[in-house]
Amino acid sequence: MARKIRGDIKIGNLEKKLGVAPGTFRNSNGRDTRSDKLLKTLRKEAEKKKK
Repeated sequence: MARKIRGDIKIGNLEKKLGVAPGTFRNSNGRDTRSDKLLKTLRKEAEKKKK
């Protein structure tokens, strides 16, 4: 079973860890997510958009 990625990792470091291209993670409006944004913030924004 895969482990959940910790929320306190920055998006830039996560992209490096996963080996994906910079700019893979996007905001809800389609723009690149800042590389210094935390993953927990991105998850929180996605959850807020669902409601």
